[in-house]
Amino acid sequence: MSDNFSYTITAQKGDERAHCAVIKTPHGCIETPNFIFCATHGAIKGLAMEQLIATGAQFVLGNTYHLWLQPGPDVVEKHGGLQRFTGWNRPMLTDSGGFQIFSLGYGGVVDEIKGKKDRSARPKSLLKITEEGAFFRSYLDGSLCFLSPERSIQIQQKLGADFILPLDECTPFHMKKDATAASMQRSHRWEFRSLQQFYNNFNDRQRMYGIVQGGVYEDLRRESIDFVNQQPFFAQAIGGSLGGDKQQMYEVVDFTMRYLSKNRPTHLLGIGGLRDILEGVQSGVDTFDCVHPTRIARHGCALIAKPETDFAKEHINLKNGIYKEDLNPIDTECDCYTCRNFSRSYLHHLFKAKESTGGLLLTIHNARFMVRWMEKIRNAIQTGTWAEFYKAHCC
Repeated sequence: MSDNFSYTITAQKGDERAHCAVIKTPHGCIETPNFIFCATHGAIKGLAMEQLIATGAQFVLGNTYHLWLQPGPDVVEKHGGLQRFTGWNRPMLTDSGGFQIFSLGYGGVVDEIKGKKDRSARPKSLLKITEEGAFFRSYLDGSLCFLSPERSIQIQQKLGADFILPLDECTPFHMKKDATAASMQRSHRWEFRSLQQFYNNFNDRQRMYGIVQGGVYEDLRRESIDFVNQQPFFAQAIGGSLGGDKQQMYEVVDFTMRYLSKNRPTHLLGIGGLRDILEGVQSGVDTFDCVHPTRIARHGCALIAKPETDFAKEHINLKNGIYKEDLNPIDTECDCYTCRNFSRSYLHHLFKAKESTGGLLLTIHNARFMVRWMEKIRNAIQTGTWAEFYKAHCC
């Protein structure tokens, strides 16, 4: 193999697991800890890629499930891959499509962590899971679809992102231990098949992550960790149900990080709250992804380090009446285009007037906020002040 990819730890103090690293890819380097922005359909909702680049973002994620159904991997391949198709000439990752299939089938683990237990009204598209793969109906036209580990890798190789993920089965929190174990073991078989497909059609401009499953059970997590550690993955990701609340999630992630290989970058799938990121970094995680920053922006919510109204939410809602005459920027310390040019009052007006510009301006702010948040974390680690930074924001 060439030196297109590498992982180098650049800063770590004593026995602290928190560290900085550089992940080298054919499309540039990623400084970690870092946040991956979700370009689900090959786009950041509300922003052009040039606007996201202006925030300092380094890494985005494309969704295999959605890109497979529309526009299709062959179309993307004809453009030369996702980077050329989307205008994002920087590092990119695609997931396997499995999370979307299982979430649409019986709800996602993120819903459970957030306490959204009732999903009875959600239409179920997952039809059947077999050893060969998953049968489901397209959310676009209801057509019958089948995704196997091999097919997922073939699609991702055509999409051409720097990093790809194996197909795994995502189990919900309420699943019992024996069922979780069976699902985990199937995921291991699927991951092994994914690896075989990847190396059968190897492209030196891509690398593969392994995924650790096992739910909330330490013995199952340890079994899955051992499996992933033994396989020739470039990197690793923590997946599956992480618990019924935040504290349990932190404990599951911390336990998993104790035993995962320290010579590979580690990604925490689908998690991106500010406190969640701090806890993950404390445990040794390199990267995080979540739709949260851009999604809440479209609903009038701005990320801010110290919300004036509800500290638990990590954001303020500019649609609230208290901001109607607030002449301050969202954040006096933020250097984003929105904070340099517009007041909270103006943003409040845009949302009340149902102007889409409001969502665009808040998306710019939230993206830049996340970039700055990760810069602050890296700076604390590099200057040997991580313990103090972590304590100040988490305790």
